[in-house]
Amino acid sequence: MRNRNRLDNNSSEQARGSPHLLRLDVSKAAPPPSFFRCPISLEVMLSPVSLCTGVTYDRSSIQRWLDAGNTTCPATMQSLSSTELVPNLTLRRLIHLWSSSYTSSSHQYIPSSLSELARMLSDPTADEDYKLRLLSSDALRPSALASLFLAPETLDIGVTLVSLLLSLDLVDAERKRELVAALLSDLDATVAGLVAVFKGAEYSSSRVAAARVLEMLIAEERTAMAGKPVMVTELVRLIGESDGEAVDAGLRCLTRLVGAGRRMRAEMVRMGVIPALTNVMEREEVQIPAAAVENAMRVMVAAVGIGEGRAAFCAEAERNVAAVVGRMIKVGNEGREAAVGVLWRVCCCGGGDRRARKAAAVAKGGLGKILVVMQGDCSPLVRRMAVDLLRVFRATSKSSMTAAGYDSMTIHITPY
Repeated sequence: MRNRNRLDNNSSEQARGSPHLLRLDVSKAAPPPSFFRCPISLEVMLSPVSLCTGVTYDRSSIQRWLDAGNTTCPATMQSLSSTELVPNLTLRRLIHLWSSSYTSSSHQYIPSSLSELARMLSDPTADEDYKLRLLSSDALRPSALASLFLAPETLDIGVTLVSLLLSLDLVDAERKRELVAALLSDLDATVAGLVAVFKGAEYSSSRVAAARVLEMLIAEERTAMAGKPVMVTELVRLIGESDGEAVDAGLRCLTRLVGAGRRMRAEMVRMGVIPALTNVMEREEVQIPAAAVENAMRVMVAAVGIGEGRAAFCAEAERNVAAVVGRMIKVGNEGREAAVGVLWRVCCCGGGDRRARKAAAVAKGGLGKILVVMQGDCSPLVRRMAVDLLRVFRATSKSSMTAAGYDSMTIHITPY
């Protein structure tokens, strides 16, 4: 019998109820030595590291254990005098030699579980021909992957695999479209599965994977996805996480959803997107990528485009205006234009809100930053908005100085 990465009929049924790969034809595939497997994940280690107890683990597995607040060795339960992870270079070389000998021969090692399959497909050192052979597995057919969303025990690995395949350059565009179509064919089940991952996944990497799958679904069928407002709650929660990658993934989804119409934007505002976006802008630059902050600006300008959004923004005008002004120059041109749009909509649209105008007048470096945007490569519309904002800033500043007893006809613009 040929040593193919293929599932038989019985094993195909099992895959829908088990996170393990359905039985593969591995009659010629020698299993890896037991000490190549991580004591936590029980899978072949990609980056073996040793604790002070002398036990070796895969780096990703032991790092999650330590990040969870554990202070003992999982295998021996000894207290750790140090949490330093020392690379086990000898074992890493042995694993690499073993892996190379199989990926370069006809007797290739077949992953024994879906999670191990995902790890091998995402391994940048793995041979491309070997990956293509793994991709031919029946377990990775679009219908088989979509079925993993139906059972709680396969949901997490299903989302991980779908996210991985949608991002792999080795997977052609047609197959990606088929995969998205399979997920959209039972949209209720797919959305329910993604929401379950957002709510219950132990690690942020799973929620990031869910957001990436969701982004692809929105890109393909935004109208249909807009009819599933349950997602908004989880996306707003996601952009509040400490992990910058999770924040970026959530904002990418929200950026696509704001174009679905007024009802979707109103739902976002109702779910608290305004304070969540402000939190993103207030965080340290090293924590959040500039592209994520730019997306936050884009979502904010769409949110304040409706009355409910402006009301929510102006309820905490001083803080929200300060956050927008503070990041205005630290993003790309599109983000700067969105920032001007936010300020114009709360300060000028329909006469503006008194609280927002007052907050804008005292925002640190506000006038100078508006001038910088005007002098840059902005659109004619944004330039007109900036001119309106300058008038508002000056008028509000003069009123404030007169009320305070000042008699000056000039405004000194402090460089940001």
